[in-house]
Amino acid sequence: MRLGGHDVERQADPERWVAGLRRLGYSAAPCPVEADAPDDLRRAYVEAAKRADIVIAEVGAWSNPLDPDETKRTEAIRHNQQQLALADEMGAHCCVNVSGSRGAERWAGPHPDNLTQDTFDLIVETTRRIIDAAKPSRTFYTLETMPWMYPDSADSYLRLIEAIDRERFAVHFDPVNLISSPQRYFANADLLRECFRKLGPHVKCCHAKDITLADKLTVHLDEVRPGLGALDYRTFLTELDRLDPDVPLMIEHLSTPGEYAAAAAHIRKVAGEVGIRLR
Repeated sequence: MRLGGHDVERQADPERWVAGLRRLGYSAAPCPVEADAPDDLRRAYVEAAKRADIVIAEVGAWSNPLDPDETKRTEAIRHNQQQLALADEMGAHCCVNVSGSRGAERWAGPHPDNLTQDTFDLIVETTRRIIDAAKPSRTFYTLETMPWMYPDSADSYLRLIEAIDRERFAVHFDPVNLISSPQRYFANADLLRECFRKLGPHVKCCHAKDITLADKLTVHLDEVRPGLGALDYRTFLTELDRLDPDVPLMIEHLSTPGEYAAAAAHIRKVAGEVGIRLR
C-alpha cells in the first residue's frame, strides 16, 4: 500500500510539490490542482507524479447530490461530473464524494430519510448520471462509507455496486465512519475483516483516522488521530496489504503538521510490527 496525507501543501510548481511529498515520506497525495487549472499545469503534474512514482489518490467532489433544493442538487451533480472528469485526466485512483443527505441543514449530515429505500434508489440514479456523463476510462467514482447515509455497511455497499451496475463505480473505504455503535467499536477488527472480505477487490482508496468511545451517557464517539483510539490498525493494515500494492491510505482531518507526522509515525510503526512495507 501507499501512504499519503492531506497535509500536502498546494504548490504552483510540480517539482516543489514532489519535493514536499518526499520530505513527508509519502508516495500518494490528493489531487494537486483544481479542474480550472491551465491544461499545461495539469499535464505537468501528471508527468511529475509519474517521474517521482507518486500516486494521485483521490479527487474530492464534496457536495450534496441529493440536496432537496433542485438547483443546488443540479449544481452538485455537475460538480461531481466535472471532478470525475478531472480524476480521469489526472489518472487518480478515484473521485470521491459522500452519497448525499436529504436534508438542507448539513450537506453530509444525518436526516430521517437518508437510510430509506427511496433514497437508495435516488443514489443509484444519481451515481449513474454522474458516471455516464463523465465517461471515465482510467479512474473510478466512489462513495465514502458513512455512519448515517448509504453506504453504511459492507452489505449496503455491495447492494449499491450491484444496483448501480457501472464498471467505473468502486469503493472508498473509511472504517472509522462505519463505527457507529459500541458493538462495532469493540468488534472493529471483525468489522474490518468483513469489509475487506466483501469489498476488497473494489477498494480504490482508504482514509486513515481513529476513534474513541467516551465513558458517558449516552453513546458518544469521537474521531481522533491514528494511534490515539481503538481502531485495530494491525488488522486494518494486514487486510489492506492483501490488495493492489498501489492502493493509497490517506491520513486526513488533522490540524497541524505535527499531528500528521505523529499519525504517519504510528502507521509506519504498526506496519513494521506486522511485517508490512509501506511504499
